[in-house]
Amino acid sequence: MIQILIIEDEIPARKKLKRFLEELDISHKIMAEVDTVTGGRMFLKNNHPDLIFSDIELLDGNAFELFNQVTVSCPIIFTTAYDRFWMNAFESNGIDYLMKPFSKERFQKAWEKFLVLRSSQQDKSELLSNLTKLLSQNFAEKNYKKRFTIHTNKGIYFLEIENIVYFEATEGVIFAFDKSGKKHLLNFSTLKELEMQLDAAAFFRLNRSELISRQFIEMLERISKNSLAVKMKGYQKMLIASQSNTAQLREWIDQ
Repeated sequence: MIQILIIEDEIPARKKLKRFLEELDISHKIMAEVDTVTGGRMFLKNNHPDLIFSDIELLDGNAFELFNQVTVSCPIIFTTAYDRFWMNAFESNGIDYLMKPFSKERFQKAWEKFLVLRSSQQDKSELLSNLTKLLSQNFAEKNYKKRFTIHTNKGIYFLEIENIVYFEATEGVIFAFDKSGKKHLLNFSTLKELEMQLDAAAFFRLNRSELISRQFIEMLERISKNSLAVKMKGYQKMLIASQSNTAQLREWIDQ
């Protein structure tokens, strides 16, 4: 029987994973479902699953914080709406990276990778290296948004992605702020939906409500031990990185 741990803070996502697992023709057991870094750390100190399904952004931080704190020997299949973490995933026993919302077919392929790894006599590090190369090719081929179509009462115009300084979510509405200081209403309901269409090398999610462009960053200011403020060119407002994203921001800036 395959022992499985689910680390996920979204109830619908947990239900979806469990449904897909139930439809597999293989004996398995869900050992636990946790939604925080703290809960995952407490569980993994005394338990050893065969496989982990893990979201990345959790209620109290980032899953990579968890995997830096505890030793995990089993494979991990990451499930997330963000594509900027894929390299971190493969440095943390990751064998696949499911982009939300993923299909049953995509889930099945990830599961088959796990079964191959579980039964293969091939050296694990070599197999993971091959998987990393394959995934990097897939992300290199991804087509990202180049411009947005803006609808107004007077007509339609286009906003080029290269002119956007940052995005902001306010009460379910998404605005893009451009380099001339103007803001534009976008046809997106959530930042997560928008972020999936952006190049992670060019844009970074600072917090729950703001996404910034690398090319317009003017200055970073440390405001506490675990948080940074970002000054964007042409704007006086300082944008604050959440504590859970600050470490990733530092790494992203240095890339």
